[in-house]
Amino acid sequence: MAQPTLTQTTPDRRAAVRRPYRRRRRPEERVRLLGEAVDLVRPEEVLHHVQAAVAEGRKTLIANHNLHSLHLIQTQAEMRAFYDRADLIQVDSTPLIWFLRALGLPGRGFHRSTYLDWRDHFWSVADRQGWRVMSIGGAPAVGPEAARRLAERYPGAEIRTRHGFFDARPGSSDNADILADIRAFSPHILFVGMGMPRQESWIATVFDDLPACVVFSVGAAFDYEAGVQKSAPRWMGRVGLEWAYRLLHDPRRLFHRYCVEPWSLAPLAARELGAAFALRRRRQAD
Repeated sequence: MAQPTLTQTTPDRRAAVRRPYRRRRRPEERVRLLGEAVDLVRPEEVLHHVQAAVAEGRKTLIANHNLHSLHLIQTQAEMRAFYDRADLIQVDSTPLIWFLRALGLPGRGFHRSTYLDWRDHFWSVADRQGWRVMSIGGAPAVGPEAARRLAERYPGAEIRTRHGFFDARPGSSDNADILADIRAFSPHILFVGMGMPRQESWIATVFDDLPACVVFSVGAAFDYEAGVQKSAPRWMGRVGLEWAYRLLHDPRRLFHRYCVEPWSLAPLAARELGAAFALRRRRQAD
């Protein structure tokens, strides 16, 4: 007698109980953190913003801030140009959420939002809506393998990839070829994962030449999808330990980022904490 065949299917995330979230953006969700603007949005709200932009055919840029980007933006003009263009800036750091709360701002754990936090939701929507998704970045073999794995789970999404080993200088033939490929594919979503600050610099430079699409800077997102890198368990992100997991697995590359760079922000952090404390005292006196 033949044995029944067991097939693994992707769980239907729509069947899960969902937390309420805002469907319209509000001015008060944008706050200042270590001198820079960030948006206090949940992963669900990010995806609602994306769906609205796709439906309207509106070009939009979604960024994220963490301690590394806040360090880089102090000295790199290209980073400033990138964030000045961003329509939505996620908080990609639980310690930064803690700092927001220390400033008396309404940051909560659910405001931490990264690709890994909304990836399942995103690909579920892309599958149902038939979105064209293009990824630029990673080693030559990474994109095709990530696309293959994703296509098995989300066959309704059309995925195209280009590796990140190209001459990204304005006017180069490589750059022109990449842009022509993007325009020909006409993606709904464009993921750029070439690492900070290269991906931000490239997006800022070519943004006006891109077709109407939602543009994300996503770092190693497709490395995770291809199985090249292993992501930290999500609970480690929620308790602020994802950086430790990454440092343990890649200490040579990440030691300076996690153990040296944050100290450059200490004077600014001290000033903001002092200003927040003084404001609280004045309010208490009133």
